[in-house]
Amino acid sequence: MRSAKSHALRAGLLAGTGFAAFIAAPAVAQDASAEDAMPYSEEAPADPDLNVITVTARRREERLIDVPISVTSFSGEQLEERGAVDITDIANYTPNVTLEASRATNSTLSAFIRGIGQQDPVSGFEQGVGIYLDDVYLNRPQAAVLEIYDVERIEVLRGPQGTLYGRNTIGGAVKYVSRRLPQDFSLKAKASYGSYNLAEGVVTASAPLNDLIRVGGSVARLSRGGFGDNLTLGTENYNKDIWAGRASFEMGGYGEPVFLRIQGDYTKDKSNPRGGHRLIPGQVSGAPVLDDVFDTRGGLDDPKQEVESYGLSMQAEIDMGAGLTLRSISAWRKDDSSTPIDFDALPAVDLDVPGLYLNEQISQELQVLYDDGGPLTGLIGAYYLDATADTLFDVRIFTTLAGLTAYTQADVDTETFAIFGDFSYDLTDQLSLSVGGRYTWDNRQASILRQNYLGGGSPVFGGAGVPFGAPGTDFDGERDFKKFTPRASISFKPTPDHNIYASYSKGFKGGGFDPRGVGANAPDLNNDGVRSDDEITAFLSFAPEEVDSYEVGYKGSLLNGMINVAIAGFYADYKDVQIPGSVACTVAGLPSFCGVVSNAGKATFKGLEFEGSARLGAGFVLSGSLGYIDAQYDEYITNINNTPTDVADFREVQNTPKWTGSATLAYNAPVGTGDLYAGATVSYRSKTYQFEIPNPYLDQDGYALLSADIVYTLPGDRITIGVHGKNLLDKRYKTSGYTFVATNATTGEIINGANGFPIPTLGPEGTLTAFYGNPREVFATIGFKF
Repeated sequence: MRSAKSHALRAGLLAGTGFAAFIAAPAVAQDASAEDAMPYSEEAPADPDLNVITVTARRREERLIDVPISVTSFSGEQLEERGAVDITDIANYTPNVTLEASRATNSTLSAFIRGIGQQDPVSGFEQGVGIYLDDVYLNRPQAAVLEIYDVERIEVLRGPQGTLYGRNTIGGAVKYVSRRLPQDFSLKAKASYGSYNLAEGVVTASAPLNDLIRVGGSVARLSRGGFGDNLTLGTENYNKDIWAGRASFEMGGYGEPVFLRIQGDYTKDKSNPRGGHRLIPGQVSGAPVLDDVFDTRGGLDDPKQEVESYGLSMQAEIDMGAGLTLRSISAWRKDDSSTPIDFDALPAVDLDVPGLYLNEQISQELQVLYDDGGPLTGLIGAYYLDATADTLFDVRIFTTLAGLTAYTQADVDTETFAIFGDFSYDLTDQLSLSVGGRYTWDNRQASILRQNYLGGGSPVFGGAGVPFGAPGTDFDGERDFKKFTPRASISFKPTPDHNIYASYSKGFKGGGFDPRGVGANAPDLNNDGVRSDDEITAFLSFAPEEVDSYEVGYKGSLLNGMINVAIAGFYADYKDVQIPGSVACTVAGLPSFCGVVSNAGKATFKGLEFEGSARLGAGFVLSGSLGYIDAQYDEYITNINNTPTDVADFREVQNTPKWTGSATLAYNAPVGTGDLYAGATVSYRSKTYQFEIPNPYLDQDGYALLSADIVYTLPGDRITIGVHGKNLLDKRYKTSGYTFVATNATTGEIINGANGFPIPTLGPEGTLTAFYGNPREVFATIGFKF
C-alpha cells in the first residue's frame, strides 16, 4: 500500500505546481455567492428584481430559479437563526434526504439522497453521496459530520453529479462552504449554553495585511454532557467534546484578476464512545432492557475513543480575459479514528469490536470556465484523487469461546482520474440546452488479512491472544473500473420568473473489495480442491453500480415575488446495487463474523419534491418542503441453499422514508430599535427501514419533530441574542442499530426461540442494539460582531 510519506510528497508537488502555474498568470473574481439562502428565503424582498437567491451549483453564480437542478441552499445566517449545530440538521428541511451520525459513532456520516447512499463506514465501500468541504471532496465518511461554524452556505444537490464536480457521486452532493475573509478587520464571537450542560464558543477574526492580502481564522470549542450514562464504565453516553479550528490566507479577489486562498483546518473529537441501547434482554445473563434509551451497559473502553482530522487546501483562480477563467483546487487531508464498539451493549465480551480507521487523501482539480456574457457558458475539467483507507478491528466473542478473536486488517487504496465538461447554450431568450459528460478511471487495490486468535484479543489492540490456524484471508488484489457518464437538460423560461426544465443524467459508483470477506470460504469453482487467486478475487470483490436518472421540474416566483415554489418529479433506474452486510459465519471450524456483499440487482426510485415559501404579510412567512419517494427493489438475488433466489418482494430500501416534509412559520420584523426573528418548524419522516431486511425491533415508525427559535438583534447589528429549542416534544426515535439474530433466509422474518426472543447468531447474549436521535434540547446563544 502507498505510504503516508509518499502522499505528503505528492501533495506538496501538486500544491507547488498549482501555485506556480497560477501565480504566473493574471486571476478571477470570487466564486462566492452574494446572497445565498434557503430555496426561497423568508427575507427575500417583494421587488422581483431584488428577489435573487444565488447558488453556485453549476460552478458559476446563478439565480436559483435559473438552475435546472434540484438544489436546496442554506445561508449561514439562516443556519444561525435555526440553531443548526452540524450538517445533519439540514436533513430536517430538505426533501428525500437522510443525514445522520452512523451507528456507534459521533462524527461518521451516513448520507442518503433519493434512496441512494451508503451506511457502511469500513474501507472498501465508496459513499453514494459526496461531501465537499470548500470544493474538496471527502473520500471517507469518518469525521464528515461537519460542525457548523463560520459557514457561508451549505448546498444540497439531489441526483447524480459528475460533469461539474471533481469526484463523481451517484446519489447527490452536499457542499459546505466556509466564509471568505472580508476586506476590513473583523472580529466575531458566539457563545452558547443549554441543556445537558451544553457549552460552546466560537471566535472568528480576520485582518488585511495590505490591499491584497488577508489572514484570518476561527477557533471553536464544542462541548455537551451526555444524554445518558454508561452504567458499566461510569461515563457519560452521547456527550460531545470537540476542539476545532480553521485558518486562511487569501490574496486578491474583490475585483482583482487573481484570487488565491490557502486554508488549513483541524478537528479533534474526544467524545466518549456512543453506546447502544439493547432492545431485548440478555439471553444468558438475563440483563433487562434499560428504561432510558440513552443508557448503555457496554464494557469495552479500549482503544480510547478519539477522532482527529485535518487538512490543507489551496484554491487559485485567474481571469484570463475574453470570458476565460482558470481554476485550481489542490488538497491533502488525513483523519484517524480510534473507536471501541460494544455491539452487544453488555459488560461481557459477547460481541466487542475495538477498531481503527486511518484515512489519507490528496486531490487535484483543474478547470477552465467560459462565460463572456453571451449565449454559451460552460467548463471543462480534470480531476485526480489518490487515497488510502485502512481499517483494523478485532471481533471478540469471548463468551462463545474463551479468548476467541477474529482480527481484520483491510487496506484499500483508491486512485482515480477523470475528465469532464458541461456546457449550456441559450438557443433563444427563453430556451436553453445544457449537455455534459464525464469519463472516469477508477483503480482499486486491496490488501486484506483475517486471522483468528485464541487466548485474548489481537496484539494490534493490546490483546494477549496468539494466532490460531492459517489466516482466513491473506489477499492482495487489484481491479479497474471505467465509465462514461453523460448528462443533458433543457430549460424553457416563458418569463424570467418561471423555469420549466427536463433533465437526464447517468450516475456511476466504482466497485471494490469486501474488507470483511473470508477468502477461505470462497467457492471452489474449478473443483480442484484449491481456491485460486481468481476465485478469491471474484468472491471478495463486487461490481460497480449505475443509475439512469430522469427529472422534470418547475421553479417559479409568483405574485410579484410573494410566493416562490420549486417542484420536481424524478425517476431513477438503479442497477447492480451494492449491498454490504455482516453475518455470523464459520471460519476454519470456529464461529466468526463475515462480510456478505452482493450486487443485489435492480431497483426503481420515483418520486416528487416540493419546496416553497409565501410571505403572508405583517412580517410572517410560511415556508416548507415535501418529499415523496416510491423506492423498491425489482430484483434482489441472494444465494439460498446454493441456489440463486430473487427475494425482492421481501426487501426494502434502507434509510429512505416514503414521506419527508417540513413546515416553518416565521416572523421577521423590527421590534423596538432592533430586529426580531421568531420561527417554529415541524419536520416529519415516515417509516424508515434501517437495513434491506425489515426488522420490527430496529425499524423506526413515522415521527414528527418540533423546534422553535427566537433571535433578537440589538440596534447597530453588533449583538445578537437567541434561544433555540430542538425536539421540543422529546420524541424518542431510532437512527441506526446492530442486529445478529436468526432470520428466515427468504423473507427475512426474525426467528424466535422457546423463550419468545430472537435466536442469537453471534454471541449467546443476542445482539439487537439501537441508537437514537437527540432528545429535547434548549439552549441560548449570544453573538458579538466588531
